[in-house]
Amino acid sequence: MRLRHHSGRVVHLSHGTHERVARDLPAVVEHLDAYAAVRDRLAVDTLGVSLWLPPTLAAALAIDGRSRTRLRAELEARGLEVVTLSGVPYAEGGDEDPGICPDWSDPARLEYTLDLARILTDLLPEDAVRGMVTTTGLGPREGWDEAKQKAAARILSKLSGGLAEVAWHTGRAVRVAFQPEPGSVLDDAESIVAAFGRLDRDRLGVSLDLGSLACTWAEPAAALDRLAAAGISIIRVRVAAALEAADPVAAAEALRGYVEPGHPHPVTNPAGAYMADLAQALGDFPPGPWRVRCDVPLHATPEPPLTVTTEVWQVALRHLLTGAHPGTEHLAVESAAGGASADLAYLKSALGELGLSPPAEACAAH
Repeated sequence: MRLRHHSGRVVHLSHGTHERVARDLPAVVEHLDAYAAVRDRLAVDTLGVSLWLPPTLAAALAIDGRSRTRLRAELEARGLEVVTLSGVPYAEGGDEDPGICPDWSDPARLEYTLDLARILTDLLPEDAVRGMVTTTGLGPREGWDEAKQKAAARILSKLSGGLAEVAWHTGRAVRVAFQPEPGSVLDDAESIVAAFGRLDRDRLGVSLDLGSLACTWAEPAAALDRLAAAGISIIRVRVAAALEAADPVAAAEALRGYVEPGHPHPVTNPAGAYMADLAQALGDFPPGPWRVRCDVPLHATPEPPLTVTTEVWQVALRHLLTGAHPGTEHLAVESAAGGASADLAYLKSALGELGLSPPAEACAAH
C-alpha cells in the first residue's frame, strides 16, 4: 500500500503475518491468498506484503529465474506488491533445525541475506528503484565476544560488496536493515550508533521495531534524533506496541496468559533489567514496572491492569513523518491473519492524521 507524504515522497506500508509455514513455492503461493483476502477487506487496489522465505527456499529461488517469474505473476494476479523481504527469523517454518539461528559472525547469514536480495530485485514493482531486506540485530548479546565481532566485521564488509554487485547486475538497489531488539547486540540507540561507526551506511541501516524501542524505555523522539545525528538510515519502521504492567505482581495472572512455550517474550524494566522470557520473569519477579515484547493488536487494548505502549509508537511516527521529508521509506505492521485488516485500517487512519494521503492518491514513482 502506497501513501504519499506531504513532500510528495512515497511511503510504503506493508503487511506481514506471524504464520510462517511456507516450505516451498506452492505453499508461498497458497499463503498469498490470505494477503489477497486482507486487500479485499480493505478495498484497496494494491496491498504491500513483506514475505518471509526460509533459507532453503530462498537458496532455490535465487538460482531459479522461472520460479521467481511465477511468484511475481502470482503476486500481481492478487493485487499484491513486494518491496521488502524478511530475513529476521531464520528457521521458523522451514526444514532447518529450529534451534539453529546463525548470527552475523556466521557466513550462513550472509548467504541467506544475499539470496533474498537477488530474489527481491525480480519481485519489485516496475517503478521501484530499490527495496530492502530485514535481518537480525547482529546476534544475541550473550556470548558475543571479540572473535565474533571481528568475524561479523569481515562478513558485513562482504555483504556491502555483495549488495553492490546485485545493484550493478540488476540496476536496482537493495538495502539491508538490521533489527534491534532486547537481548541483541543492537538493542538501543547507543549500541546502534557504536556499531554503525564501522558499517557501510549507504547500503546498511536499521529496521526499527517500535515495540522493541518501547522496551528500551528511551524517549522515542530522543532516540530517533540520536540515530539521525549519527547519519544512520531508518530504512524500515515496524509499527508495534509492547505490553506493559505497572505492577507485575498484581498483574501476574493476566501476564501468564501471554506466556507461549517455545516463543520467548523478553521483559525489561526502567532500571535496565532484562529477562529473556516472560515465563522466567514471572518466576523471578524483577522490580516493576515491566514492558514485554510480544505481539499485541494495534487496534485493541488488553484487559486491565495491563496496558500497551501505544503512545511510544504514536510519538515515533509523528517525529518521523511530520517533517519536511519522511524519516523512513517503509512502514510495516505484522499481525495474525485474522486481525490484519483491522490493524491496517487503524494504522492507515492514524497515518492520515499525520498528513499521509490515502493509497488512491499516492503517486506511483519513488
